Formats: sequence, C-alpha cells, structure tokens
Amino acid sequence: MLKLKLATDPRWVNLAEKELSEILTDHAYCEQKAATSCISLIVVYPDLKDLVKKLTPIVSEEWSHFSMVLDEIHKRGFDLGYPRKDKYVNELLRFQNKNADRNVVLVEKLLTNALIEARSCERFRMLSLELEDAYLKKFYHDFMVSEAGHYRVFMDLAKIYKDKSYVESRWEEYLNHEKDILNNIELRGDRMH
Repeated sequence: MLKLKLATDPRWVNLAEKELSEILTDHAYCEQKAATSCISLIVVYPDLKDLVKKLTPIVSEEWSHFSMVLDEIHKRGFDLGYPRKDKYVNELLRFQNKNADRNVVLVEKLLTNALIEARSCERFRMLSLELEDAYLKKFYHDFMVSEAGHYRVFMDLAKIYKDKSYVESRWEEYLNHEKDILNNIELRGDRMH
C-alpha cells in the first residue's frame, strides 16, 4: 500500500528502544507538526471545501496524538524535551516545486505530507511488532493504523486537485527522492524519521 522504495533499517527499532525518552519526545513533536501542517493548508486554501472538510478532523486527531504521547512521556517519568531539526522533513520540503500554479503547489504539499505519514506508518508498524514493551506495541499499532488513514487522505486529496497520472508520476519522483534521503542520513534512534 505505501510503496516506499526503501525499508527502514531493522536496527532502528533497537536504537529507538534504547533511547525511549528521546523517541517519544520526537514523536510528540512530529504529531504537533502534523497538526500545524494541516492547519496551514486550511489557512492557505480555505476556499477548497473538500480539503478543509477532510483535514479538519486530522488536525484534531494529530493534536490528540500529541497529548497521548505527552501523557506517555510523563507516565514514564520523562520530560518533554525540546524540538529538533528534522533533516528528513527539511530535505522533502526542499524537493517541493514551489514555483508553479496554485494546484501544483498544493499537490506538492499534499504529497510531502503523504510521504511523511507513510514513513511514520512504516516505523510505527516496526515499533508495534518489535518493541519489548507490550503496552507500547499496542500504543504504536494504533498510531500505525491512524497514519495509514492520513496517508490515504493526502493521496486522495492530491488526485482531486490534479489529474491522477500527474499525481502518480510525481509520487514516484517523491518516493525515489525519499530513498536517496534515507541513504544519505544517519540512522538515529532518537528520531522518528
């Protein structure tokens, strides 16, 4: 379903498990950024009723996910750390075509969001299968299901605002670029991406 070109190195789960407070902090901020990204799309494109209607519930869900992860951080006796720069996301943002017509720029943003959700879904699946902590396995399974749904929403929206063949062609380019990004950034257990 996700069609990612490169699977996450299986060692990532072991690294994440060793740095649980760090991965939870990074996860919390990923949820906050996802909510903010959807809000930004609504603010820039308020005239697109389908977009506003489909992204509004995602804003609520992502913010509730932030709260859930924050609760988990505190329950485990950790503190929410500071946000970190996300090289992965920044590289995806640099890949966007920002000098095109309004719909192309929108599709670029939707595909970027779809790819972030797809990679998060893949990593949450890994955590749900490989972590030692049974509670966290279930915790991350639920997040995996949610991210898969968000991925679908972004892809479906992209096909509303540009024709399917354009979206699929550009999606392939994004997938290939994302593979290059992953091949060129350090594998870290304190980052979701």
